[in-house]
Order: sequence, then structure tokens, then C-alpha cells
Amino acid sequence: MSRSKILLGDLPELAYKVINYLQNDYSTLYSCILVNRLWCRLAIPLLWENPFSISSRNYSFIEIYLYDLEIINNSLYPNVLFNYSRFLKYLNIFKFIFSVDKWFDPDIRTSPPKNESCLVPISRNTITAEICVLLFKIFIENEITLHTLEIEICGNCYQPCFDNILELIFKNANFTHNIRNLNLFTIDDSSKYVSIKNRISQIIHLQQNLKKILLSNNSSSLYLSLLLSKDYNYSNTLNTIIFHRVNLNGFNNLQKVFEQLNVLESVHIAYCYYLHASFTQQIINLTKPFKLKSLFLSEIQQLESLELLLQKSGDYLENFGIAKLNNGLSSNQQLLELITKYCKNIKLFDFYVPISQIIYQIFNLIENIKQNLNYLSISLGYKNTGPKCCSIILRKLGQKLPPKLEYLCLNFYYIEASDFEVFLKNSKDTFINKLLINNSEGQDILPFIKEYIMKKKRVRYLAIKESILVKELVSFKDEANEFRLYNIKVQSYQSLEINLHNYIKEID
Repeated sequence: MSRSKILLGDLPELAYKVINYLQNDYSTLYSCILVNRLWCRLAIPLLWENPFSISSRNYSFIEIYLYDLEIINNSLYPNVLFNYSRFLKYLNIFKFIFSVDKWFDPDIRTSPPKNESCLVPISRNTITAEICVLLFKIFIENEITLHTLEIEICGNCYQPCFDNILELIFKNANFTHNIRNLNLFTIDDSSKYVSIKNRISQIIHLQQNLKKILLSNNSSSLYLSLLLSKDYNYSNTLNTIIFHRVNLNGFNNLQKVFEQLNVLESVHIAYCYYLHASFTQQIINLTKPFKLKSLFLSEIQQLESLELLLQKSGDYLENFGIAKLNNGLSSNQQLLELITKYCKNIKLFDFYVPISQIIYQIFNLIENIKQNLNYLSISLGYKNTGPKCCSIILRKLGQKLPPKLEYLCLNFYYIEASDFEVFLKNSKDTFINKLLINNSEGQDILPFIKEYIMKKKRVRYLAIKESILVKELVSFKDEANEFRLYNIKVQSYQSLEINLHNYIKEID
């Protein structure tokens, strides 16, 4: 089929699909630029749609944005091939200011300012603020179509810059009028940030097409006022709300909020505080379905309230996770019973095993959700569970897995080789796209991975922390190249591991 498309002249369409598949693989995208003009034109927009969030110590791309300004004198990049600012789709204001600040840092810059002598008398903070304003004016003048805006307030960092930028955004409504995703991160409810919070409220009221909003890090008073405002315009567009590490104790009018959102399709609650009766009762009283798609817990305090919530919304739940809880045997057992009873459609299951007595309940839950399960992560609290718990899991888990998994992470610290061989034999019919193993204090399992995984091509991406290797597998080029011969890409554990914070942000 692909060959016929090429013969019919559809090569650009196929190349576009290939390039888009590599959207977050920046090193590969850079390589694509060098292939030919077509691939370059396709790759450049992806590299420049979210440049301020790319982890790098090279901030020289700021100079390319400043190309049109007289202070650069058009001498740095006299032949710019693209209007790079037009490609910007995602903007985190804090990371934007941070990038500009680091670009101006003489210890990090790859080249000094052209007119450095004229900048010396002015403070670095002043220069950073001025350049940020100049860049924002460039973005506004180029009429970019911004899809995602993140407003992240971290203490006193860059507060004058925030004030100036939010003022610019508010005065140029067209810059953000078509935002689909809005992410708010605040760590302080104090009166110091009243002006910033008021400006955020004004910006939100301008939105006409907002589809997703993420509320993160505690600022319940601000978030509640935003959700309850009568002036917003997204009651017929907003389909996703994410609460991340928010204090739910002060949300006393949520029933009213959810009743007036006409197209709400998913709600996600991640590591929030005070998921108590006062919150769940409002949900239970809703006259419409409450489509809770994600629930990640960091505490268990009122199981009765949680059961009522799951009774109403358990059928919708797709992502479930438990952090390092120390609530004792009874609470953990009851929690697993509730999830097994009410939640049949879980696709992502992330579980920390604090005590060995609940292992078989975990197996029952995995068996119960096996049909839909696609992401599985199990971590052991080694001090409380010991090697016997790890042995039981490895000898039983392979039989419980579905035929295909997108992601499997075994964070066990200590693995005995014989137990791991049993796991590999029992899971021989399961293909795993991404396999991560933390065996940093255990026995050598690499020979079994080569025998049962590499040679049988049972995974596509692999990351291993193993004591016998001292470092990660990716650090050994010869070993990594051997796996590459079988079309298995060895990566670092950190790069392959699902960051639940980012996973939550990217939820649709």
C-alpha cells in the first residue's frame, strides 16, 4: 500500500506521517532536517513548536527569534530560512523567561552580545525583562496560533516579567483567543500575587475555544473563583478538567460548576489533598454522569467516601495509581477490593506494593482489568516486602499479563535470576513495546533478557538498571548495539520511564 502511494505521488503525505510520529524525538528530528528540503520543511515546525521546554543548555535559538530587531543588527543570522516564531504552539511562561535569562548568562551563552558594552550598566533582571517583552511583541505581531498556554508561578521568580507578559497577553486578546489547553501552576495563595491572579482571571474570561484546563499545586481559592465565575465563555467547549495536587477541601460549589459544563467528557484527579466526603458528596449529587477518567492517590483517609465516588464513576476510570502509602494492611486491602469491584476498564495501573500480604489481591485486580490493560508499573517497598515478595510476583505475574502491553515497568531493586527466568517463560506470549527493569541491587539477569527477549524480539524499547553492570545498560555501547541488531532500542531508564506529571498534562 505504501509503495503504491509513493508511485502515485503521495510521498509528501507519507513523509508527513513519519515526521509527526517523531514529534518528541528531537535528536531524530534534527537528523531529518539534513535528509532533503521536504523533510526539512516538515521537521522544522515540530522542532520550533515548543522550543522553551526542550531540555538543553544551548539557548542560542533566542537569537534567531530576535533576528528582526535592530539590537541584533541582522548580523547573527542574515539568511533566516523560516519565520520560526509562526511555528510556536506551546508556551510555558516560566520556562520562556528562564530560557531568556539563561541565554543572557555569560557562563552559558554560546556567543557574547554584539553590543555588550552598552548592556553592562543595566542589571541582568532588567535586560531579561526587556528581552522577554520584545520577544512577546514578535509573537503577537506574527499572529501565532497558540494551542497551549502554561502559567507557572514559582515563588518570587521573575515576578516583574510575569506582570509585564500577562499585561501584554490581556491587551492583545487575539494572541490567546484560540487556546485549547490552559495549564495553571501556582504554589502560593497569599495576597502577594493578587495582581497576577486577577490578570489570569481576565485572560481566562477571554477564551472562546478552551477545551482543557489543568489546575495544579494547591491554589484552591484562585481555582474555585475561576471555575465559579459567571463571565467565562467555555461552558460549551471545555471537555477536560485536571486537578493535580490541589487542596480539594475548599471546593464547596463544585456541583454547580460541573452542572453548567455542557460538554465535559473527562475529569482527572491526581495526588490531590482532602478527597473527603465534602467533595465526593457534591459529585454524587450531580444529575449528570461524572466521567472520572484518572485517579492517582497519595493518601487514603476516607474509604467510605472513595467507595461512593467509585460507585458513581468507576466504569469511566482508565488511569489508576497509588503512591507510597503507609496505611496498613486493612486500608490497602479495602482499597484494592473497591478498585476490583467497581473499575473494569483500567488501561494504566501504577501501584506501589508496601506490604507483601496484598500481592494476591493485586494479581486479582490485574486479571480483572486484563482486557483493557496497556500500561503497568509495579514498585516494591523492599524493606517492608523483602525478596520473597519479589519472587512471588515474578513467578506469578507472567501468567496474568495480556497479549500486548505498551509499557511495563518492574521497579524491584532486587531480582533473583531464577525468578526472572520463570517470569520470562510465563510471559512468552506477551509483546511489550517499552520494558523497564530496575534491578540495581539484584543478580545478573542480562543473559536471560538476551535469550528470552532479545532473540525473540519481544520488546521494542528497553531500559535496565542492574547491579552487575554498575551503570545502566544504555551506557555499554557494545551491548546496546547487539540489541539494535534485533531492532530493539536501548534507552536510559529515566528517558523511558513514564513521568506521571507529564503524562497527566498530556491527557486529552
